Amino acid sequence: MSTAATIDDNSSVNGGILETPLSSHVVDEMPPIAPRLLTDLLDHAVEAHGAWPAIDFMGRKWSYAEVGDLARRAARGLQDLGVVKGTRVGLCLPNTPYYVICYFAILRIGGIVVNFNPLYTEREMAHLVKDSGAEIIIASDLALSLPKIEPLVGAACGSLKRVVVCPIADALPKLKGRAYRLLKRKDIAHEPHDLRFVRYADLIARNADPDPVARDPQDLAVLQYTGGTTGVPKGAMLSHANLAANSAQMCAHVGHMPDHQERTLGVLPLFHVFALTTVLNYSVDTAAEMILLPRFEMKSFLATARRTRPTQFFGVPTLYTALNNQELHGEFDQVRVCISGGAPLPLEVRQKFEQRTGVRVVEGYGLSEASPIIACNPLEGLVKNNSCGPAFPGTVLEIRDPDNTHRILGPGERGEVCARGPQVMAGYWNRPEDSEKTFIFGALRTGDIGYLDEDGYLFLVDRIKDMILCGGYNVYPRIIEDALYEHPMVHEAIVIGVPDAYRGQSPKAFVALHPGDVLDQDTLMAFLRERLNKIEMPSSIEFRDSLPKTLVGKLSKKELVEEEAARRAAAGEAA
Repeated sequence: MSTAATIDDNSSVNGGILETPLSSHVVDEMPPIAPRLLTDLLDHAVEAHGAWPAIDFMGRKWSYAEVGDLARRAARGLQDLGVVKGTRVGLCLPNTPYYVICYFAILRIGGIVVNFNPLYTEREMAHLVKDSGAEIIIASDLALSLPKIEPLVGAACGSLKRVVVCPIADALPKLKGRAYRLLKRKDIAHEPHDLRFVRYADLIARNADPDPVARDPQDLAVLQYTGGTTGVPKGAMLSHANLAANSAQMCAHVGHMPDHQERTLGVLPLFHVFALTTVLNYSVDTAAEMILLPRFEMKSFLATARRTRPTQFFGVPTLYTALNNQELHGEFDQVRVCISGGAPLPLEVRQKFEQRTGVRVVEGYGLSEASPIIACNPLEGLVKNNSCGPAFPGTVLEIRDPDNTHRILGPGERGEVCARGPQVMAGYWNRPEDSEKTFIFGALRTGDIGYLDEDGYLFLVDRIKDMILCGGYNVYPRIIEDALYEHPMVHEAIVIGVPDAYRGQSPKAFVALHPGDVLDQDTLMAFLRERLNKIEMPSSIEFRDSLPKTLVGKLSKKELVEEEAARRAAAGEAA
């Protein structure tokens, strides 16, 4: 089910797919993945299982036949608004039926989806509009996002001409929709009444087919902007073939029973690439029912899980951590597929969740530039602690020497993780220099340090950019963080490098404890001395009530690095 290989630089690469490695180690090689259009996934689901439920949104359901028909009408409406092949169309939506319908509508007519996080600031949205050249944005009527988009229409950033507004209340069951309008007025934005703004109901009003558009699986499908934790966000160019391949790889990895419908609990935001592949594309590819939640709120999440009894769940570590602190009553009893991604999954978090639910959680690994999955532990068989598993089906992993990228390292040797496969992007949008730098002899450079063991299992050590240079030695923050997580009172941990007059840099740890726990620095330092060498020991530990996170719930170092720099600047210390 997976492919791992060690190759040299004489290998031939075509479109990120390894053709003739001169030296390779292959395990259970997957047949070549046939390129597909993403709309083929929906077309097949409609044809084979049109009556099956496709979406459950807060108790209201849509069948695959209904989703297919609404996507057809929305495609016609978008063409009437001027969308042609290559037009960039933004999706600024929480998890709702609108996202699924408009995603396939855009792709049906050759448009390119640009994913916008509704929680972005106006400045961040303006950057994405300007960089992508988006001409239309499809957004909800939520007050947290629509007012930030309105000033961008026809503004100096240039390209944005129209906004399609999707009322949240209209997607809810009737009684819930009425209650939402009555009780959540402050959450609903005032919709401008001018020709720049189009209501979703008007977009789908014309019951007509879209004009045919010649399309190819290698056409650009999605601009997926990287998180921007360092530098300016860049748009990873993901083709139909890239995203459809990662879905096919999911099917091979998970296994699929054509006559059995799975139920995918989708609380991860669809604008995030992990959810885009696992919750949306893979679910549609297998005609699974998508149980969509617009945001993570524990009470609603657990109630939805009890009501729908999901069989598949894809989450990030912070979700599993939060669930570990809740009383559970069989919400996961029917889950057979449970995968963690987006960030390293602490071993104690995985073990505690498995013990409490009886559900096996496997950790995967990927990045936006690879649609995103390139490695994952098997659902059945050997799972190795703190490993993100073997290469994903049809994927080749390489470990390259960071100081000599021509050199591919052997088992157990640490270097930069690089990947080849049909899911790997073509490059970054309008950034040829960045694109060139992120590939080495056709392999995608992940920027992560890791190693492959003798069985082809990938172990990540840290990000290259996060590596701390202590007196000439490389120190990896994740090793320190893993040691911190071994203490039963530690809830969250982040380690960064700070200036050190003697060693150049030294590690500093930021720790949040479980509610009610009390721990001091000396006690925790003594705990770490039994697990770390002297070079790896943090110079100090700062306790906080909580640690900063990204908009999708991943622990974020950026804010702590900025805080530390500002504090040292104010104190007159050397940066």
